[in-house]
Amino acid sequence: MKALNFPKSHRLLRPADYGKVFDNVELKVPHRNFLVLATPNTLGHARIGLIFSRKNLKLAVQRNRIKRQIRESFRHQTDLPALDIVVLGRQGLAALGNPDIRASVDDLWRRLRKKHAQTKPSATASSQGASRGTG
Repeated sequence: MKALNFPKSHRLLRPADYGKVFDNVELKVPHRNFLVLATPNTLGHARIGLIFSRKNLKLAVQRNRIKRQIRESFRHQTDLPALDIVVLGRQGLAALGNPDIRASVDDLWRRLRKKHAQTKPSATASSQGASRGTG
């Protein structure tokens, strides 16, 4: 059984890491309370960054509670593809309870995996078709 830890290597730490995701968004998973943006990385594992503004969540207690829930859910996702992921919070998050947040975030991970699987085969199929010769 793999240890469920959350080392620094699984976090987006620098502004350049966030900028790479915002500049090259390849996967976008919208939700009523969240927006997930992702781009592939070459590290072999997923990394996550969290952005929650004071405009949407007034109190630091609320922002920290949401971030804790998302980090814990991410930590349990052992089969996420090698992506740099940014989770943005939207309005209305403060009214949600912890079980609702956890269910929403787990659904987001499922949808992200599904969307990644859909985009990956189409990219390889188009590159295979282009490499075939006609002669």
